[in-house]
Amino acid sequence: MADFVQTSNTKTAVRELAAPIADATTFSTIVQGVISNNPFGCTAYTYGDVPQDPVMKSREAYTAYVLYEDAEAKTIGNITARAKTVAGFSAAITEILANAALAAAMGGDAVRDPDAENYSCTLKCHDASGEVYYVTFSRDQVRVSSYSDDAIMATIETWADTVPALA
Repeated sequence: MADFVQTSNTKTAVRELAAPIADATTFSTIVQGVISNNPFGCTAYTYGDVPQDPVMKSREAYTAYVLYEDAEAKTIGNITARAKTVAGFSAAITEILANAALAAAMGGDAVRDPDAENYSCTLKCHDASGEVYYVTFSRDQVRVSSYSDDAIMATIETWADTVPALA
C-alpha cells in the first residue's frame, strides 16, 4: 500500500482585533481597499484558460440582529437576517425595522442590535510567487490561511499595522 507524502506546508495566522470593526461600512471599506489598491502586491493569473484577478472575493456574509422590546425595553423576541452583500444587509435592516405587521406579531418595537452584528469576507489572493492564499476578515479578527511563504504574512502584517480598525 502506498504512503501519503507531504507535498506542501501551509500555514494559518490570526490577528485578534483589540475592538470589533465598528460597522458594515467600515468593514466594507477595508475589504474593498484591499481589492482596489492591492496592498499585498498580488498578481493576475490564468486558471483553466480563465483570467483571474489578483485579489477577489471568494465569499462574504453580513448578519444583522433586530430585537423586539416591550414597553419596559425588555427583549421579547429577535430576528436575524443574513445577506451576501452590504447593500442587501442594509436593505434587510431597513425593511425589518419598518415592518409594522411584523412588530405587532412579535409584540414589541423593533430595535437594531449593532453590537451583535457579524461581517465576514474571504479574499482569494495570488502572490507574485504563484502561491494562492486566503485572507478572511471578520468583525473581530483577520485570518490568513493556506500560505507557506513567511514573506506573505510579513506583507499582510505590515499593511494591517497601517489600518487603525485592524489594531
